[in-house]
Order: sequence, then structure tokens, then C-alpha cells
Amino acid sequence: MEETSKSINSRGRTLRRSLGLARMSLPVGVTDRIEHMRALDRVVVPLAKLIRRRLPLGSAARDVLHGVPTGHPLHPPLATVSLGCFTATAVLDVIDVDPRASQAVLATGLAAAIPAAAAGLTDWSVLHLEQQRVGLVHVLVNMAAIGLYSGSLILRLSGRHRTARALAFAGLGAAGIGGNLGGHLAYRMAAGPSHAEQTTHLVPLGWHDLCRLWDLPDGRPVSRRLGYIQLFVLRHGTNVTVLADRCSHLAGPLHQGRLVMDGDEPCVVCPWHGSTFRLEDGGVVHGPATAPQPSFEVNVRGDGVVQVRPRELT
Repeated sequence: MEETSKSINSRGRTLRRSLGLARMSLPVGVTDRIEHMRALDRVVVPLAKLIRRRLPLGSAARDVLHGVPTGHPLHPPLATVSLGCFTATAVLDVIDVDPRASQAVLATGLAAAIPAAAAGLTDWSVLHLEQQRVGLVHVLVNMAAIGLYSGSLILRLSGRHRTARALAFAGLGAAGIGGNLGGHLAYRMAAGPSHAEQTTHLVPLGWHDLCRLWDLPDGRPVSRRLGYIQLFVLRHGTNVTVLADRCSHLAGPLHQGRLVMDGDEPCVVCPWHGSTFRLEDGGVVHGPATAPQPSFEVNVRGDGVVQVRPRELT
């Protein structure tokens, strides 16, 4: 009994060290240096091109991996499943339950890591270069974690549980550092949130005068400012379409994009990374964007003044 207690205490200390490493935030200076490490471009640029070539923009597989059908990026929830399973494995190892339980949880985490990696690499391939540099290190650290956990699972299946637990605790530390880099990408570098301006709190209720109809070129989108925000404005005869101009993916200027037809629907393609939005309501047709563009209702007064107001969600 005493020996078992000592064993659990020892594993508890190992778990606390691993969790401490997993919680550790990398110094800001380290992540800033990674952003500017041009030596990484020798890997970043060809790898990103390869992924875009294998998964071309507008393909169904790419849209699914970006998360277009759900309206939210697919990578974060999948990665959360893996990290949760890896953390649960460490807890199960400490309390020394039936080894089959920790094996099952660990195997689940490794299985979830495959689609998480596919979705993450797809998102990564259409980021800005500084974001891709940090993302590459994020990928490499996570690969190390997956390697450690895979080795741990193999050792568990062969009955070498003590070494397997040590590898798993090391894997948890690596996964924590990888998660920290992922958080830096998402929150410090804004690689995941929508970049479309939120019209609900930037534009007051009611109609707002924008410009005169005949000051707009026919058939060519332009940018016009309404208060704090830039708008994409397109006139066809007396019909005017208005969207938020900053692409929800990474704030590309939509008024510089291409007008295309997707089936029977007129759309605009972002000039930066190819996100495609319906002109009618700003809905996402193709990624990498997953959040729609805010759209506006338009009224043309009898004197030719174009008025707009944010479209209400239905």
C-alpha cells in the first residue's frame, strides 16, 4: 500500500511538471523572433504552395477543411479533442487505472489529431508569411508531441507501461508548447477570428446617406466610407450592392477583387486569398473565409442619393 502511494505521488509530481510546462507561456520575445525568422521561408513557401496545389481554392475538400459548411474554423475544435484526450491520459496514468482505459483515450486523441492536422495545414497555407512562420514551428512542435504519444501507445500495447507513461508526460509538455503557439497565432496574430468590421456596433440604426448614384461607376466595385468603416459598393444601372469591404478572412480589400458567377449567383472573390462571397447577402461560397461579409440594405432616393443600413439577420 505504501509503495503504491509513493508511486502515485511520483507520477503526480511528473504530471504537475508536465502541466506546468503545458501552461507555460513562451516569452513574447521568442514568438516575435519566430515571426521574423526568414530562414523558415525556405520551408514555408514551397510547402504552402504544395498544399494549395493539392487542395485548390474553391474545391469541396478545401471548403470542408476550412469549416465553410459550419461557419466556423474546423481546426480548433478538433485540436481541442486531441489535447483533452492527452490530458486525460496523464490523469489516468497518475491514478493507475486499468491500462486499457488510458490506451483507449490516448488512441482517440491520436486519431483526432489526423483530421485536426489536415484542417490546420489547410488554414495555414493561406495565411500571411509572418503567421506561417509561427505556424510552421507550431506544426513541428505538435509533430514531436504526436511522435512521443505514438511511441507511448506502442509501448503500452507491448506492456512497457512505465516508459510509456514517461513518453506521454513528455508529449503533454510538447503539446502544451504547441498549444501556446497556436494561441499566439489565433489571438496575438489574429489568424482565426473574423476580420470583417462588425456593423452592428459601428453603424447606428436607421438609414444613412452614402453617396450619389451617378458618382458610382457602372459595373465596377469601389470603396466608400461610412463613418468608421469601409464599404464595398457595386452599381449595375440603378441597382446597388453594398457589403463590408474588409474580407472576413484576413481583411483583404474586396473592392479590388474579381466579380464572378458561381452557378446562378453573382459573387466577389477576395484578391488576397480567394475567399468568395455572394453579392446578394455576403454569404460564404468558398473559403478560406468561414464568416460571412456583413451586408447592407440599399435605398436610392428620388434625388439619386444612395442610402444604406445594416441588413438585419433573419
